[in-house]
Amino acid sequence: MADTTETDWVSRFADEVISEAERRAPGKPIVCASGLSPSGPIHLGNLREVMTPHLVADEIRRRGHDCVHLLSWDDYDRFRRVPAGIDPSWADHIGKPLTSVPAPPGSPHSSWAEHFKAPMTEALAELGVTFTGISQTEQYTAGTYREQILLAMRERERINAVLARYRTKDTKEEVADYYPYKPYCELCERDLTTVTAYDDDSTELAYTCECGFGETVRLAEHDRGKLVWKVDWPMRWAHEGVVFEPSGVDHHSPGSAWIVGGQIVGEVFGGERPIGPMYAFVGITGMAKMSSSKGDVPTPADALEIMEAPVLRWLYARRKPSQSFKIAFDQEIQRLYDEWDSLGRKVATETAQPAELAAYERAVRTSEGPLAATPRPVPYRTLASIVDITTGDDDQTLRILRDLDAELTSLDEARPRLDRAQRWIDTQVPADQRTRVRESPDTDLLASLDEAERDSLRLLVDGLDEHWSLDGLTTLVYGVPKVRAGLDPDAKATPELKAAQRAFFALLYRLLVGQDTGPRLPTLLLAVGADRVRKLVGV
Repeated sequence: MADTTETDWVSRFADEVISEAERRAPGKPIVCASGLSPSGPIHLGNLREVMTPHLVADEIRRRGHDCVHLLSWDDYDRFRRVPAGIDPSWADHIGKPLTSVPAPPGSPHSSWAEHFKAPMTEALAELGVTFTGISQTEQYTAGTYREQILLAMRERERINAVLARYRTKDTKEEVADYYPYKPYCELCERDLTTVTAYDDDSTELAYTCECGFGETVRLAEHDRGKLVWKVDWPMRWAHEGVVFEPSGVDHHSPGSAWIVGGQIVGEVFGGERPIGPMYAFVGITGMAKMSSSKGDVPTPADALEIMEAPVLRWLYARRKPSQSFKIAFDQEIQRLYDEWDSLGRKVATETAQPAELAAYERAVRTSEGPLAATPRPVPYRTLASIVDITTGDDDQTLRILRDLDAELTSLDEARPRLDRAQRWIDTQVPADQRTRVRESPDTDLLASLDEAERDSLRLLVDGLDEHWSLDGLTTLVYGVPKVRAGLDPDAKATPELKAAQRAFFALLYRLLVGQDTGPRLPTLLLAVGADRVRKLVGV
């Protein structure tokens, strides 16, 4: 994909990162990074934190460079609050590291952190995202950052001076005895501690805790605490040699960790801030901005239940990080899939624009190979209508799909898209909006029809066998009102003709499903079957 470097955002960042890596550390693997806190459900907004560097790192690897994507699990962060629906007794764990908090009731995992890391890890594997995971609990408790911690404590006045540049008028007064290290209490395991003294020569550190405990430790040997966030992040940039790492909008305000860290990394740790695009929020159609602290937010695993991995990848690949977008869990998913299939046809006929082609290629394969694909894809909206009408009956579903594609021999050829559509119907469509085909004709409605309506139904039934395909039935149902008006089936629709078509469609829906609306009529007719259609329309 080297010829697309000027056509899409991923290639442009890859160019910049490769050039910067050659300047900073020639001959060494290029490091891209992400960070996730498993404090709660890791939602689709958080996924952008991973997908952005993944796409760039993958492009770099496609070009033959050695590139690693580090994913830091911030599982040594404190447990901040008890989400709704969790036993209030979990409040006893507030202030402990996430890896020291028990998993939610009923979870098979060893800790709160592992409970939320597991589904994200599985989703990333399905999405084709390869990474090197780093547990910050393991890093800190193994003493990996010991020299960096001691350096930060020696340079605490310099760090405090950087932070002072961004303090507001209300907090402008000098902060006395600033310490960038926060110990976890030996007794209660929480971070409700205050450092009361520190000696640079001996590295003796004294702290007290709100629980009443206090002790003096040698920081050169102490591995039960961590640097505060605005120091921790730039420390890792320098320690890991990160060249590329994105961050959310909230990290780019004055005094934020990104802004402050950009100064601390050089003045204290002798490193450089990464190339770091700001990424915009990801929303869900019909929902407000996502927040994992509220607990009830769609996750990548939720999205992968209703859409194929390449489609979800495509949503992140086609938009610049600075552009916000929404992911559809409602009826919009059908339009999304129409757009995806249209792009696939453009790619197949070599009519896609360069940027479209680049986004598509990044969606369907990585540098390690192609992602799983549906062998014989049927339009998503058609599949959704079929599984809705058949209530998931495999025999009925296969019959209808064979009407659509005579070469299809088993349902496996329509998977995984078929399963995603089934899951969407089962989980996202309310029961009162599901389609239920009538068991018997509506005799009262049939008896009330006038001769024009009966004639329209006869034209439909007479044309079923000849037009028994998705395209054919589309032509038929739109053409009946045209023939009734004395027009050619290919005639352009007028406002009057459109009104007649709507009335005819509503009549068919009432006869077939007892409602004024429903799935697209061609799909509905295929699903019901010609014999049953004849029975229900009374002709």
